[in-house]
Amino acid sequence: MATDSYQPPYSLTPTMLRLVEEIGGALGRLRAGHGSIAPRLRRGNRIRTVQASCAIEGNTLSVEQVTAVLEGKRVLGAPREIHEVRNAFAAYERMFEWSPHSRDDLLAAHGVLMAGLIDEPGRFRSGGVGIQRGAAIIHLAPPADRVPALIAGLLAWLRDTPEHPLIASCVFHYEFEFIHPFQDGNGRMGRLWQTLILSRWNPLFAAVSVETLTSQHQADYYAALNASNKAATCTPFIEFMLAMIRDALRELLVLE
Repeated sequence: MATDSYQPPYSLTPTMLRLVEEIGGALGRLRAGHGSIAPRLRRGNRIRTVQASCAIEGNTLSVEQVTAVLEGKRVLGAPREIHEVRNAFAAYERMFEWSPHSRDDLLAAHGVLMAGLIDEPGRFRSGGVGIQRGAAIIHLAPPADRVPALIAGLLAWLRDTPEHPLIASCVFHYEFEFIHPFQDGNGRMGRLWQTLILSRWNPLFAAVSVETLTSQHQADYYAALNASNKAATCTPFIEFMLAMIRDALRELLVLE
């Protein structure tokens, strides 16, 4: 099996199992309440998702400005930032066209997300990259020539793993960021793809803005990534993301 050749390093913990149970309870309450999410709230959460995921990467547009951009109104903002949110909205709107296990779909999604923003959208990087915080490089990604094989292995693991989709989606998110397969847009792609994985498991997740909670806890998000890098296991990141998913669902229950 493909999973034999790619085994992400992590351990199941009591915290993970408790969070999975709590997420299941929140989903059950959402289904019992309405069975679906109101279109107005669904669109509002999609806009918040786009704004938050772009904001994590330094985009300064507010939710109100993003809303105006998507309504075709003139907005005082940097052209690149406006382009970023338009691309991100288009990518989330097309999410259900893509299979979470498909390399071609992953590249197509990156092409939508980064069109007009980098030289080669929809193509794996051809050079080395690192993640920098201030003057320090906190993560040096694998060499570019290893990227296609690593992504193929990760996608095969995702397809074949018996792990619960909640945990598998978090594992994928971390491993994707570790590989850092693209010249730019890796953070936005990792968050988009986790939402796609979750939405294929439970369609309610298409309207849940996990990205908003992640943006509000951005320092903790990076701390969880760093902790996983240092420990050589994605366990800390899985626990963090499961907590974000739980809290996003709890917030949605209040709004509903």
